[in-house]
Amino acid sequence: MKKKSPHPNFDQTLELLRAHSFQVSQLAGAAGGTLVSKHGVGAVLVPPRRAEDPEDAPAAYAVRPGLLVKGEVARLLDRGYQKFIKTSQYELPATASQLQAIHAFSEELTQLIGAISLYNESLGTTSDVYRYDRLMGREAADAAPAQPWDQLSDQLSELTDGH
Repeated sequence: MKKKSPHPNFDQTLELLRAHSFQVSQLAGAAGGTLVSKHGVGAVLVPPRRAEDPEDAPAAYAVRPGLLVKGEVARLLDRGYQKFIKTSQYELPATASQLQAIHAFSEELTQLIGAISLYNESLGTTSDVYRYDRLMGREAADAAPAQPWDQLSDQLSELTDGH
């Protein structure tokens, strides 16, 4: 016998969000995606991939919460010294009030959809992308380090070849 899920289904979750003053609208760009927004912050929700598991939340993020800029959910970019609001066309420095709005929206939405609340996310706003300027280009310049045993075997072969 199939276990009944403790969570409502995707449509019931959308109705619950509407009841909590979220604006819910279908999104043409994502298949089955629904734009959920409140106070200038939005996220795109989709039904979960594995709907048969009763422990799964009734909705999953297709696009993580971010500020709405010209109808697009912007990503939060962390450059180490400053967080930025990034869209396909713009990149703007994020203000404290914008970060607080994203954090409050994320916390409320996570609680209402029954998703797992992670400790580090509850402390403050987490970014989608991390691009530290002091690390840019470093990953391409670093070659795999030589292993000590490789160097030792090369030295031994030179010694044995010479005698």
